[in-house]
Parts: sequence; C-alpha cells; structure tokens
Amino acid sequence: MTPIYLQTALLAELVAPPTTRPFFEQVVLNNTVHNTTITGWVTLLCGVAGGIILGRAAQSIFHSAGNRLRQSQRWPLRALACRSLAGPLNLAMIGMGIAIGTGQLAPSDQLEKITHTGSALLFIFALAWLLYNLVDLVHKVLMGIALKTESRLDDQLVPLVRKTLRGFLVLIFLLFTAQNVFDLNISAWLAGLGIAGLAVSLAAQDSIKSVFGSVTVLMDQPFSQGDTITFMGDTGTVEELGFRSTRIRNLNGSRLTIPNSRIVDNAIENLTKRPATRRAIDIAIPYDTPVAKVELAVKIIKDILADPEIAPAFTPQNPPRVHFADLIPTGLVIKVQYWFTPAADYWGYMDHAQRFNLMLMKRFEAAGIGFAFPARPYVAPVVATGRLESPFSVK
Repeated sequence: MTPIYLQTALLAELVAPPTTRPFFEQVVLNNTVHNTTITGWVTLLCGVAGGIILGRAAQSIFHSAGNRLRQSQRWPLRALACRSLAGPLNLAMIGMGIAIGTGQLAPSDQLEKITHTGSALLFIFALAWLLYNLVDLVHKVLMGIALKTESRLDDQLVPLVRKTLRGFLVLIFLLFTAQNVFDLNISAWLAGLGIAGLAVSLAAQDSIKSVFGSVTVLMDQPFSQGDTITFMGDTGTVEELGFRSTRIRNLNGSRLTIPNSRIVDNAIENLTKRPATRRAIDIAIPYDTPVAKVELAVKIIKDILADPEIAPAFTPQNPPRVHFADLIPTGLVIKVQYWFTPAADYWGYMDHAQRFNLMLMKRFEAAGIGFAFPARPYVAPVVATGRLESPFSVK
C-alpha cells in the first residue's frame, strides 16, 4: 500500500503546474507530511476549527450585546465599543487557532515561515481593525463635545480628525507590517514620504496656515457665530466660521471673507462679549453761567440718569458718573460716563442714548441753561488784488 505522504506527493505532481512544483516540493514535500504525526494533524484541524467556532461565537456575543445597548439608548459609547470589538475579535481567534494548530506540525523552513507570517498578519490586521473601529468612538465623544458649543467650526473639524486618525492608522499599519513581518527596509520609504510632505507643505503653506488658524480659533474661541466683532477697522457680525476662513457681514451690508491665519495674527475686539457699552459725554455750558446753575446742571444730569426710563440700563457694579471736571476755552465741561447693558443690543443702546439726549435738552431748556458752542478759528479778510483772501491762503 502506498504511504499517504507519497500519495499526496503524486497528487501534487499531477495537480500543480510545472512552474509551481519546485516550490510545492520545498514547502510541502520536504518531510512535512512524513514527519508530522496524526496528533499534529488532529491538533491542526481542531485548532483551526476551534478558532473559527470561538471567533464566530465571540463575534455574535459582542454584536448582540452592542445591539441591546444601542436599543436601550443608555450607554451609546459602550454599544459602539462592543460592536467595534466583534469583528476584530473573530479574526484574532482564527489567527490564534491557526497558530496553535500549526505548532504541532513538523514543517519545512519555508512552510514554517509562511505559517508564522500568516498568523502575524492576522493578529496585526485584527489589532489595526480594532483601532480603526475605535476611531468612531473618539469621533462620537468629540462630536458630543462639539454639539454643546455655539461654534460650528468644531463641528467641521471633528470629521477631519476622524479621517486623519484613520489615515494615520492605515499608514502606521502598512509600515509596521512591511518592516516587522516582511523584513523590508522602510528607511527609503520614510525619506520619500518626508520629501513629499515637505514639497506639499511648501506648495500649500497658506492653506496649512489657515488650517492651524482654524484650530487656534477653535481652541481660544475669541468669538462665536453671531457675535459682533471689530477686526482691522471693520465692524460686523460673524455669519460663518469656516474651516479655512471666517465670513463677516459688516455694517454696510458687505460680506467679508477673512482667512483664519490673519485672524490669529491680528487683534480682535469682540463687542458682544463685553459686559457693557461705555458712553462718555462732554457737556459744555457757557462761561457766563452762574455757579448755582452749574450746580443745577449737574443735578439735572444726575436726575436724568436716575429716571425710570434711563436707569434700568445700568448695573450696581457700574453706576453712572457725573462731574464738573474741566474749564476749557470753549466753556465749562461736565463729564458724564455711563455703562449701558446689555452690550450686545446696539440699537437698544442707540435708543437709550437718544432718550437721554432729548431729556437733557428739554430740562436744560426749562432751567434756562444753554450749551457752549465750539470755538471757530477766526479768519480775517484782507483786500488784495480786488478780492477777499484768507491769511492762510497759499500763493
């Protein structure tokens, strides 16, 4: 009776193409079948079958647990973690079964290298698959944080973080596999990637600056969508926070598109974030105003600021200030300062200022108190060549 290993060799000789027979002879026929005992073959069969069965069972358990947690809506992160673990655990179990099963064989050097390489690939791929799936967990956590903020910029950055992490994991997996499994020298690859990255960064440095500017705006949060800001002399309302630029609608109605890199490099005045809007007024009255009326003018201003139509805009932390402060060539100056709240209500501030101004003019008029006019420069007319000329004329 022909031994089983000779039968296998004859079958391989008939089935395998001529080009693959030397390889098959080196890998399989080099005493592998002859030196492996029945126990080794049974162990191989049980290991592979057991790995497949345990892997499928683990996948089913974690997948079902993830579905139940997702339906309960109590632990969405745990549900996502269970579902992310199901597939990679199945693959890892199969790799473990193959590794245990082939441990009892008596393979040739080539076959042993192939089995070790295959098992290592399965384990590495299972780990990479798990980390790739867990990026969704990080994405869900970051998106939950982003949804609690008013800014829309972080909502746009979170998907980019997800894609970047996944791309980084794939690149690291490929490089790690090439060096540690296939014994390839990746130094040249890394040098090439470095040169390519340098070329791309030089070509797109403005875009990269805008990206980092977007991250800085997200982290510092100098303003949010809907805030009124002043940037480089332009005042307007922030309409959109983009990944590359910020769009502002100024008071003229024009829409300004500002690269985020410029926002990082320049000062921004956020008018919405200030606690109050300060108004400073210099009220000048004529020099011939009697002292009693000067005191009356100060009292009238204080009474106006305490009026029920005016006072609700003030806070105890910032009460109005009224002082007879200066004597200047144009008249006697009463300085008035108050802080209007809420600061974000610009048109409310304008209505409040109008009410104050009208009440001031009416009460000064009733008290017989006038306002001093600004001094105008005197221009003396001179006669020259039959016409009037200013002494400041340039000839």
